[in-house]
Amino acid sequence: MTLKFSAAVAAAALFAGTLGAQATELRLSHQWSDKDVRHQVAQIIADDVAAANVDLDIKIFPTQSLFKAREQYKPLSRGQLDMTVLPLSYAGGQQPAFNLTLMPGLVKNHDHAARLSESPFMAALEEKMADDDVMVIVHGYLAGGFAGKDKCITKPEDIAGLQTRAAGKAFEQMLAGAGASIASMSSSEIYNAMQTGVLDAANTSSSSFVSFRIYEQVACYTPASDVALWFMYQPLLMNKSAFDGLNEAQQTALLAAAEKAEAHYLAEAKKQDAASVEVFREAGVEIAEMTPEDFEAWRAIAQETAYKAFVEDVSDGQELLDMALAVE
Repeated sequence: MTLKFSAAVAAAALFAGTLGAQATELRLSHQWSDKDVRHQVAQIIADDVAAANVDLDIKIFPTQSLFKAREQYKPLSRGQLDMTVLPLSYAGGQQPAFNLTLMPGLVKNHDHAARLSESPFMAALEEKMADDDVMVIVHGYLAGGFAGKDKCITKPEDIAGLQTRAAGKAFEQMLAGAGASIASMSSSEIYNAMQTGVLDAANTSSSSFVSFRIYEQVACYTPASDVALWFMYQPLLMNKSAFDGLNEAQQTALLAAAEKAEAHYLAEAKKQDAASVEVFREAGVEIAEMTPEDFEAWRAIAQETAYKAFVEDVSDGQELLDMALAVE
């Protein structure tokens, strides 16, 4: 009797352990601080999924604590990482088509960016992600500008001769075409590079300019305003096999959270540009404005450098570029 009772207890314990094992933990990596809008997007996902009570826990690893900024897409595609918030152009080495998501002058404003996210152009990019076992959970673009350590950067001639950090291959090509020397690094490295004299100028997102406190190292800031040359697609991505491995309730909770997070992302992205201006102004940094004429001068250089190189390097590059340009 005692043996039977003990066996029953053991079986019950084993069954309970099996139920407990059904709870799934996903690891989400990104490079930013917990004050950044991209962390907020990840946190909305994690909080809403937890509140749904579907035995799904999303653990966030910010500030490159799990993977380096530019080293997240490959482990994501291999199933070594479940989720990431990532500038997609960082994965341009694996998929050259992704470089089109950071192309000078391609995106006009935040609403135009949102339309691009829902367009056949983005659907074509998502097919390429699927080939890497990656899918988009939250779409999002952020705008950005320029900062100069000693001078303002508004038109192409301002950048000539300066050691410059550009976010992504296309901007590097355009800025080199304008006479800049290029130093490649993640946005999280800009502060130290400016502090140590490695950089004279940089361009990145409004959000990164603030979250990495670049205002402490520069004399002048050219933000995204009515004219924004710099837009970068920075989605929340997930390993597709990891998503497919979730049960229906978990998938439903995750997608519902994603819808809320995407709306927040767009609203906050619109606020980031104006908010960054106030932060830099309060820090005593000069604020410069890019004119429509400046914008056209930059885009003319981009067409002869970044656009041309993209079409030459990517087999379906002209088709993808045309699809992007077709979005009004």
